[in-house]
Amino acid sequence: MSLNIKKAIKEHGLEVREVAKRMEITPTGLSQHINGNPSVEVLERIATAIGCDISELFEQPKKDALTINCPHCGKSINIKVE
Repeated sequence: MSLNIKKAIKEHGLEVREVAKRMEITPTGLSQHINGNPSVEVLERIATAIGCDISELFEQPKKDALTINCPHCGKSINIKVE
């Protein structure tokens, strides 16, 4: 599951530096979290600073398709939902 933190920030009309200020960290520190592998605690702090639910920080699956991984070879399989 991919993170969409920058998208969530933009959708709420904010900038990275404003979210960082609300979190009381530097914009560079927030960028490192955004581009790294943030902990659940950090994601909760980011969501609180943005004013959104933590689920908004994650890429939402497409509603018209489902992607699963083959248990044998590991390839992605797209299943169209009608």
